[in-house]
Amino acid sequence: MAVSPDQILLTDRVAVVTGGGSGIGKGIAAGLAAFGATVAIWERNAETCASAAETIGALGIPTDVRDSAQVDAALARTVDELGAVTILVNNAGGVFPSPLLETSENGWDALYRANLRHVLLCTQRVARLMVENRSGGSIVNITSIEGVRAAPYYAAYAAAKAGVVNYTRTAALELAPHGIRVNALAPDFTLTEGLAEMMTKPGQLESAAAMVPLGRAGHVDEMANAAVFLASAMSDYITGQTIHIDGGTHAAGGWYPHPETGQYVLGPV
Repeated sequence: MAVSPDQILLTDRVAVVTGGGSGIGKGIAAGLAAFGATVAIWERNAETCASAAETIGALGIPTDVRDSAQVDAALARTVDELGAVTILVNNAGGVFPSPLLETSENGWDALYRANLRHVLLCTQRVARLMVENRSGGSIVNITSIEGVRAAPYYAAYAAAKAGVVNYTRTAALELAPHGIRVNALAPDFTLTEGLAEMMTKPGQLESAAAMVPLGRAGHVDEMANAAVFLASAMSDYITGQTIHIDGGTHAAGGWYPHPETGQYVLGPV
C-alpha cells in the first residue's frame, strides 16, 4: 500500500474531545478540526466550553464526564447533530497534591473519578456505538508521565494515571476485533494555562525546562500533532501503545543536564 498524504486527513470524521475547553484538550480539538474532523467538545465548565467551541468551530456541550447520565446525554446530542462518532479523545482530568499519609477517602475518590472513571464511561459508551455501527474508530486516552514513574505527594493521581495506561492496553485487546484502536499519550512538562498560573516565581519556568532533554517545555500543539496521527489512517496498525510526548524525560529516567557543564548527571545537583 503506497503512503499518501491523504491518510492524515480526518475529513467527514466526527470526533469528541473531553475537557476540551482549555489547555491540551483545546489544542487537540483544534488540531483535529484543522485536519478535517467535525468536533464536539465535552467540557464541564460551560464558559470555557462555549469559548473554545466558538474559536474552533466545534459543537460545545457542557458535560461533567464523571457522570454517566451526562455522558449518555452528550453522546446522544453529538450523534443527533453531527453524526456517528469515530474518534474519541479522553482528555479530561484534574490534579491536586495528596500526600500518602494525609489522603482522605474523599480525596482518593475525587482523583479517581477525575482521571480514570470517566475514561471507562466515555470509552464504553462511544465504543458501543462504534461496534453497533461496525465503523471501527480510534480512541486516544491522555495519561501522564506520572503514570509510569513515582510521584511523591501525588500518589492517588499517579495511581489513576497508571490505571489509564493499563486500561488502554486492555481496551485495545478487547476492542481490536471490532476495528477499534486504543492508544494513549503521556505528556510531561507542557505549557498550558494551568501550568502558567503555577509557574509564577522568577526563573521557575526556565529551571523546569532545563530538566527536559530537549531543553524546553512542550506545547499543546505538539500533543495535538500526536493525537491527529493516532486518529488518522497513518496509525492504522498501532494499538495498545502509550506514546510519551515529553521531550525525552521518560527516556532520561532521572538523568538531567548539569546546569553548568551540560553533561548528564544522575541525582540532585
